[in-house]
Amino acid sequence: MTTTRIDETYDPERPGRLLLTERDALIPLLRDADDAAYDVRTCCPGWTVRHVLAHCGSALMRVVERRFEEGVYSPESNERDIAERADWSNSRVVDELERGMTEAGAVMVAYKGRLDGVALGEWVHAGDVREAWGLPGAYGGAGLSDALAVLGEYSRATSALSLHADVDGLDEPLSLGVADGKRPPARYIGDAPTLIRLCTGRPLAGTRYELAGARESELPIFD
Repeated sequence: MTTTRIDETYDPERPGRLLLTERDALIPLLRDADDAAYDVRTCCPGWTVRHVLAHCGSALMRVVERRFEEGVYSPESNERDIAERADWSNSRVVDELERGMTEAGAVMVAYKGRLDGVALGEWVHAGDVREAWGLPGAYGGAGLSDALAVLGEYSRATSALSLHADVDGLDEPLSLGVADGKRPPARYIGDAPTLIRLCTGRPLAGTRYELAGARESELPIFD
């Protein structure tokens, strides 16, 4: 079996690279979809595919335009952003998303890791769209190695629960979160897309994995 090593040395270009890789895979799928596909419900409560894409585009454009007012990225702010795009065509929503995925990475470099979670969130939402449409590659694909590295960095920056992950296909364990000295690190054994699901609160139906030392509810890194 081919193994992969995740480079845990911080690379400021990684979030932008993750976005560009996902852009090249996702945007053609969105352009080819009919309007009915945008009305399909996703795993995000109350959100259709269109809602997810409108959120993603607006979130990235806030990065591009450096608009970080108080309360940005809160549930209320996200809903307002989606509502502001209610009259847009689906193609306009995709246009904004494509621009954001293209331009946000360069801005993220200047923020030295503080916006890397946005890139990871956008990549996960692309997985939500694939999942909703029944397409392969949800929470995987060409950007997976960069996504796992960003996940590790973001989990440490947010002092998430310490977790040692033995991931199928990786030649050494992936270390997530920060040890608090009160309990040993939790342990995960399974594939990478399922680890992404666990750490981002996505549905786990149909997956197989082992988890010791923690409850599933303790692992999500996004509020």
